[in-house]
Amino acid sequence: MIKIENIVKVYTTGEISLTALKGVSLNIGAGEFVSIMGPSGCGKSTLMNVLGCLDKMTSGKYILNGKDISDLTDNELAEIRCREIGFVFQSFNLLPRMTILENVELPMIYAGIPKKERREKALAALERVDLSNRIKHRPNEISGGQKQRVAIARAIVNNPSIILADEPTGNLDTKVTKEIMKIIQKLNDDGTTVLLVTHEADVAKYSKRIIHMLDGEIIDDNKVIDRVVF
Repeated sequence: MIKIENIVKVYTTGEISLTALKGVSLNIGAGEFVSIMGPSGCGKSTLMNVLGCLDKMTSGKYILNGKDISDLTDNELAEIRCREIGFVFQSFNLLPRMTILENVELPMIYAGIPKKERREKALAALERVDLSNRIKHRPNEISGGQKQRVAIARAIVNNPSIILADEPTGNLDTKVTKEIMKIIQKLNDDGTTVLLVTHEADVAKYSKRIIHMLDGEIIDDNKVIDRVVF
C-alpha cells in the first residue's frame, strides 16, 4: 500500500537548512497497524506529513496504492488526501461553531458529496464511535475523549484506505486513551491501514509493528511481541 524509497526532506529558512528526513525507505502493507516512535525532532511527524501528502519531500520516491505520487501537484495531492487518507490529530482540530454532525460532514463537502448522503454517512460514522447521541452538541460541550471520537468519525467518513494518527492520545488520560485505542484497533481489524505516531510505548503496543526513528532515520523496525489486544 505504501512504499517509499530514499525520502529526503530539507527545510530551508534563509541560509539555514535542516534535513528532517535522511533517505528514509519503508514499506507498509494493506491492513497493517504500524506505530512510529522516537524523541522530539527525530523526524516522525515530518514522515507522517509526507506520507499524508501534507508536505512534499525534497527528493525520493513515494508509491501509494500502486501509484507513483512523488511529483504530483498540490491539487492532485489534495485530491488523494480527500479520497485515500483520514487524519486524526492530538489537538482534535474541530471547528467550534459547528455541531458535532457538521464537523464530521466537512470532508464530504470538499469531496462534493450531496447533502443527504453527507448526513447519512456522518450519522453512520458517529454511530461507529458511539456518539450518535451527541450530534447537535458543539465541541465545547463534550469531553476531550469525545472530541477525539468525533475526529475519528470525521477521519473515517470518506472510507479512506489509510488512517494517519499523530499523537491521538497525547491530551487524554489513561482510561480515555484505552477507549480511543480500542476504536482505532477495531478500525484496523475491519481492514483499514493505520499509521500511528506516538512517544508513548504503552500506546505503541496496540499496534502490530513499531518503527523507531532517530535523527531523521529509521533505526529499527520490529513486530510487536507483547501486543495489547481488546
